[in-house]
Amino acid sequence: MPVSSLPSPYGIGTLGKAAYDFADFLHAAGQKYWQLLPMGPTSYGDSPYQSFSTYAGNPYFIDLDLLIADGLLTQEEVDAQNWGTNPRYVDYAQIYESRFAVLALAKARGWKRDSAELALFMEGNKRWLPNYALFMACKRHFGMKAWTEWEDEAIRLRKPEALEKYRALLREDMEFYTYLQFLFFKQWEKLKAYIHSLDIKIIGDVPIYVALDSADVWAEPEWFQLDSRNVPTEVSGVPPDYFSEDGQLWGNPLYRWDAMTADGYGWWIRRIDGAGKLFDVIRIDHFRGLESYWAVPYGETTAKNGKWVKGPGMHFVSAISGWFPELEFIAEDLGYPTPEVAQLLRDSRWPGMKVLVFAFDSRESTAYLPHNYNENCICYTGTHDNTPLKEWYDEVAKAEDRKFARNYLGINPREGFNWAVIRGGMGSVAKLFVAQMQDYLEQGKGHRINTPGTASGNWQWRMLEGEASDKLAKRLYDLTVMYERTERPVVKKAEEKAPAAKKAEKAE
Repeated sequence: MPVSSLPSPYGIGTLGKAAYDFADFLHAAGQKYWQLLPMGPTSYGDSPYQSFSTYAGNPYFIDLDLLIADGLLTQEEVDAQNWGTNPRYVDYAQIYESRFAVLALAKARGWKRDSAELALFMEGNKRWLPNYALFMACKRHFGMKAWTEWEDEAIRLRKPEALEKYRALLREDMEFYTYLQFLFFKQWEKLKAYIHSLDIKIIGDVPIYVALDSADVWAEPEWFQLDSRNVPTEVSGVPPDYFSEDGQLWGNPLYRWDAMTADGYGWWIRRIDGAGKLFDVIRIDHFRGLESYWAVPYGETTAKNGKWVKGPGMHFVSAISGWFPELEFIAEDLGYPTPEVAQLLRDSRWPGMKVLVFAFDSRESTAYLPHNYNENCICYTGTHDNTPLKEWYDEVAKAEDRKFARNYLGINPREGFNWAVIRGGMGSVAKLFVAQMQDYLEQGKGHRINTPGTASGNWQWRMLEGEASDKLAKRLYDLTVMYERTERPVVKKAEEKAPAAKKAEKAE
């Protein structure tokens, strides 16, 4: 359940009341984990996997009602903005215009007032925050163009004199972007503490790659495959398959794994440390890219003409696991299974992923069927890249695949397809079972989070107020208890009843 998908009156989900309410819903439903998408500020296309920073939080998630309560905004100022007209979908163009307008008012009132807290926050994040603030200030200065297109090559290449010049010229904008991060993390820390108080852990994604148009690449180009003018030489993607004859051209710059290895993976250690401030469990996206990755020459329009290149493998995994023994990891090992990837997964001891929407697709491996699982895996109904279960069954699946699913799961009309699949996952030996909220809500067409390979219409779905109901929580709780994925309610034996209760029974 992405933060962006939570209900709110201001166009997009936030770290405010609806997030606390959803945590309460999970607690009532007996759930122990809440999985999120990456939390960074999004760029063109609105994808959380293409963020301006691997460390920063998304300003859209700053809750405006909390800012009103804190005296940084007034209700009238917030209500004066247009937040979109359809509560089911995020209108990112409208949010972009409205959100930063009111957040600028908050910064004007809070920068000096919060100076002591700000100083501590800035000191604690000095490794990345100044670079991010300058990067965003420069982007605004150059009309939000990608840094590779900034007209001043001196700042594009981070010449010392240019850095000094733009820090002075754009001081106020740097303060603005710094203050937004202060607000985001202040609200996040309170929400995270509340989630933890309910004995719920947070799972978050770390995309294997970062966006080319990011503070990460601009500030530390030495870790990426770039030429002398900081233009990529090869970029990321995945090769053609039966889902896409052109493959997927992601376009992220690839890492200089030789330099990273020689440095002891310091860049990655800092990155995981940043993610650990947000999450308790980290899903490493595109795990197979650690074994071998698909490299496409920069400038290609499809991913067809790429090649497989060996990644850092177990040497990297061991380093990360050793640095962060307190964190748990999940390997997103979907797609292109090879013996080498399977061996890396076994050696890592990280749990891999099993996706039930693949289990009943005759084009996919039977390894996704629950009877083939081992305990060290995470079972999902689907991911943010999959159709919701109902849409798959109603619109996508072949007749023979629907029939197989009905027979395999023993589906009856009263239970329906979605809850039969959920039951199948709950009853598996997988150490954890995760479902998309849309699947619990039995939502189909029009409720998908993302369609890979498409550039628009994604990341927009939102849950409506009241859909995470007490009735749904009870149904989910009962199923979770049945399969012993949460504690059974304690039922006292007759002899353990309080004396008053025994006395009342005798009187009757």
